[in-house]
Amino acid sequence: MARTNEGCGAWVTELLEVEPNDTVLEVGFGPGVIVQRLSRLVSEGHVAGIDPSREMVEQARARNAAVIKDGSVDLRRASVDRLPFDNNSFDKVLAINSMQVWPDVARGLREIRRVMKPSAKLALGFTIYSGQPNNGLTELLTAAGFTDASVVIRDQWFCALAANV
Repeated sequence: MARTNEGCGAWVTELLEVEPNDTVLEVGFGPGVIVQRLSRLVSEGHVAGIDPSREMVEQARARNAAVIKDGSVDLRRASVDRLPFDNNSFDKVLAINSMQVWPDVARGLREIRRVMKPSAKLALGFTIYSGQPNNGLTELLTAAGFTDASVVIRDQWFCALAANV
C-alpha cells in the first residue's frame, strides 16, 4: 500500500499546493507515508490524520514517531463520518485511495467540509487500482456543497479537486 499510493499522494500534495503554515488533514492515511511527506512540507503548521484501522494507525505512528512526539502531527483512529476535529480546522484535506471504502461517501464529504476552513481545498486522489471511476466525482462534490470541483488525470492517477467556499 505504501509504494502503490506514494506517487499518487506526492502528486496530490503538489496539486493542493501545501504551504509551510497550513493545517492539513489526511483521511485514511494507511501506513503514514503521505503524512511523513506532509510533515516535511508543513514546517510551521500542523498535520492531522484519521484512519479506521488499528493496524494502520500503529504503523503510521511508528513511521512518524518523531513528529508526533514534537507535536506537529496528530494521528487518530476514527472514521470519516465522525471526524474528531472542530469546525473550520483545516486549510487542506486529502484522501488517497480511501473514499471508495468509506461507509457513507456523502456523509463523509459533508463531515470533511465541516472541518475545513472557508476557502480551504480538498483533493481526493486515486490510482488505477482503486476501483473508483473518475466520472461523477465533480457532481458528488458539488452535491456535498463544495465549489470549483474538477478532475485532473495524470498517467495512472486521477484527482478530484474542490474548494470549500
